[in-house]
Amino acid sequence: MKLSADLIAFQARIGHEFSRPELLVRALTHGSISSATRSDNQRLEFLGDRVLGLVMATALLEEDKTATEGQLAPRFNALVRKEACADVARQIDLGTVLKLGRSEMKSGGRRKQALLGDAMEAVIAAVYKDAGFEAARAVILRLWGERIHQVEDDARDAKTALQEWAQARRQTPPSYVEIARAGPDHAPVFTIAARLQDGTEEQATAGSKRQAEQMAAKTLLNKLEQKQ
Repeated sequence: MKLSADLIAFQARIGHEFSRPELLVRALTHGSISSATRSDNQRLEFLGDRVLGLVMATALLEEDKTATEGQLAPRFNALVRKEACADVARQIDLGTVLKLGRSEMKSGGRRKQALLGDAMEAVIAAVYKDAGFEAARAVILRLWGERIHQVEDDARDAKTALQEWAQARRQTPPSYVEIARAGPDHAPVFTIAARLQDGTEEQATAGSKRQAEQMAAKTLLNKLEQKQ
């Protein structure tokens, strides 16, 4: 199989030239355009998630040889969660080479966090199947780069940290309320309030409910910690 010019350029961006280019094509094929003769990237995504996890777990152990499991787990989660994979995907312009169906393209699929994260994991698996674990490891470490060294010591997501703050004070878990939704259907913008039992709250606006919830939780947690 001969790759198109945009896929050849994408190979250069990830730093791996495929001996089996069909693997790269499959990794970039979303279910919205798959067919009986064209496989989508879901199985590769499943494998890539595991390869990424092993590489990150090993890298974190090597990065901090004295860290406890309790310290390592949140750092690990911060590096492998879908948001991190999508950030890396944006860094290498993965969205521009995704193969999507017409409806998914019209709804802004090339910018969707879930699609980008899934495809990034699928690309990792494609490299693994093409050239083995060390090749996949090299690609992951190169693309994640300084993220590994700079991941916060306490990398718990903000919602988890806020919930633990509330529980430590015998409060019910915080609630998340959608205050407003704006923008077109293919690119909605949500405003979410993170609210505690006593009515204390902070709001945030983002392109996904999950991101807005995390931002609101972080803002509220910072506010609460400043009062202490």
